[in-house]
Amino acid sequence: MAAGLAVTAAALVAAGPQEADRARGRPVAEPVRHRAVERVSAPVRIADGATVRLLRPGDRVDVIAAEESARGGDAQVVARGARVSKVPVMPEASEPLDTATESGALVVLSVPRSTATRLAGASATARLAVTMC
Repeated sequence: MAAGLAVTAAALVAAGPQEADRARGRPVAEPVRHRAVERVSAPVRIADGATVRLLRPGDRVDVIAAEESARGGDAQVVARGARVSKVPVMPEASEPLDTATESGALVVLSVPRSTATRLAGASATARLAVTMC
């Protein structure tokens, strides 16, 4: 019986692993390739300039577009979790606050290219606001 086991073991070793046997052990995985999401800098004018004064580079924000209409207007989120990359210098403190907030304030966000397109489109037809994440 021992001789039979030795012959069987030798035959298995000589035959080597077969293609079908690979799945039994650790499968050899193909490298996973993720499509890189290209991020761009998107300058966005926020309707409430005072809100922009609260932001700092590195903050995360959601951008909401509010369209004004005769029926009251609709609001929708056009960017989620956008990273603030720059907050341009606000007007001097001696300038009246109303002047800065009437025209809104600019903020630069780092977002995927497709989100930048949505932001640009929304800013042409709606007032934009941010909420901090």
